[in-house]
Amino acid sequence: MSGVSEHKRNTPDLQVEQSLWARGFRWVAGVDEAGRGALAGPVVAAAVLVTPECGASSIWSSVRDSKLLSPAQRIQLADEIRRAAAAWAIGEVDAATIDAIGIAAATRRAMQEAIAALSPAADYLLLDWVRLPHIGLPQQAEPKADRTMASVAAASILAKVHRDRLMQEYDRRYPEYRFAVHKGYGVAAHCAAIERFGPCPIHRRTFAPIAQRATLFDADDDA
Repeated sequence: MSGVSEHKRNTPDLQVEQSLWARGFRWVAGVDEAGRGALAGPVVAAAVLVTPECGASSIWSSVRDSKLLSPAQRIQLADEIRRAAAAWAIGEVDAATIDAIGIAAATRRAMQEAIAALSPAADYLLLDWVRLPHIGLPQQAEPKADRTMASVAAASILAKVHRDRLMQEYDRRYPEYRFAVHKGYGVAAHCAAIERFGPCPIHRRTFAPIAQRATLFDADDDA
């Protein structure tokens, strides 16, 4: 029984979106982010607009929470999502801004940017965990929505694929940190590189362990 329940939770569908269409909301957008917990790089959000017409595509039965997919699967699905969606958009907030306003506010800003870039505009939002009280749209935020709502799962895939590509570009600029491998998350190899080389311009200096070592890193600048 528990196996069936787990499978159901990990298999998003369009039931929530369909119920909203039935209530008269035509432009339903799923929104999710990638990179909130990383030590380096931007936080990225994606918004995916699904209507009754494009909801007939078979792609929505294939999407999953991006964390449950391989990189190759995410890239293939991202291409199909972009083609099938009524609209999609990306928002991103860089590390310096994250340090200035905090990760929670930065995540909301990235989501707001993605939503604002949709054309046509959304008339209802489905979100994974984060609420956007300053956006004047009806919305529903649910924990692990990327495992139950297809539009949110699709947004998680687009956000992850976009951010991974950004981190691959940063890897070429700062090869000593190997951003292409760990995408800026706090794995042992990344922490060791920070220990050896100090933070680079895309590191989040307010995040542990960088924040705890700020005085040591800044000592060379004062010398």
